[in-house]
Amino acid sequence: MDALLPAPDFATLKTRLAQGLPATDTVASKAARSRQSSLTKPPGSLGTLEEMAVFMAGWQGCERPQIRQAQALVFAGNHGICARGVNPYPQEVTAQMVANFRAGGAAINQLCRTSGAQLSVVELSLEHPTGDFTAGPALSESEVLEAMAQGAASVATGIDVLLLGEMGIGNSTVAAALARALFGGHARDWAGPGTGADAQGVSLKARVIEEGLALHQPDPHDGLALLAAFGGREQAAICGAILAARQARVPVILDGFICTAAAAVLHPFGDALAHCLAGHCSAEPGHKRLLEALGLRPVLALDMRLGEGSGAAVALGVLRAALAVHDGMATFAEAGVSGG
Repeated sequence: MDALLPAPDFATLKTRLAQGLPATDTVASKAARSRQSSLTKPPGSLGTLEEMAVFMAGWQGCERPQIRQAQALVFAGNHGICARGVNPYPQEVTAQMVANFRAGGAAINQLCRTSGAQLSVVELSLEHPTGDFTAGPALSESEVLEAMAQGAASVATGIDVLLLGEMGIGNSTVAAALARALFGGHARDWAGPGTGADAQGVSLKARVIEEGLALHQPDPHDGLALLAAFGGREQAAICGAILAARQARVPVILDGFICTAAAAVLHPFGDALAHCLAGHCSAEPGHKRLLEALGLRPVLALDMRLGEGSGAAVALGVLRAALAVHDGMATFAEAGVSGG
């Protein structure tokens, strides 16, 4: 299968997506499920851990999947919508946090070290914020595709799982706008505090989002057009990374609301998110609603709302545990235990 990205235009990318994406290996999934039923435990007693092992088996194409290499990607971008006062912090914080990531001082650095993921940070034209989506498109078609291609190119070869996160002052407003455009409701259903907006700030976010919706009149079935209308470069890069991972049959762990909203742009394209796990359900109010709309069950719910890929990194530890028991437990026959 030829690479989906880079693509010269949206029409070409849509044509490539319509040709289909790699599917899970049902033979390997069935074998993994059979192994689960033979392990020394009551059937189903490890709950979601069992399902995670079967999920990984299907994408790795083997009965006993393993994680040898895990990559965490954090994409960073800046947003013109900040001119509307939707964030209490200046956009300079985005670049400052990127420097903190690279110096090893952020939460995601510690969590990746603990969970065993190699962290890469990709900054996307921080000196050129996107457009204010209440005044016009946030990005041109070529800018969306360029960011998607950067995201795809950032996915390392030979990895077994990909963790995705983001950094960008103002991007919780972008995420809420994308979710509102995709799944309807009111902007107040999706807008939340983000980096610490008070009730007045959240109300402003909702009004700004409705202004953008009124201007663009988006088609909820055209995810690429939604990226151009509202998205940030980091959201587009996340989409590109998800597609590159799918072509390589690499499972993806999504982070919180902002990352999930970016991924949701691909939801209209059939089963484009079938290889994705929701790392956690964040404390951002719209995230639970968004996960339900996408049919994704979060691995964790720890009241986190940091971003940076932090929830995905914690979930990686649970995924490793799921594979450890799947691979390392004895079967009833091996252990000489009755009941298998």
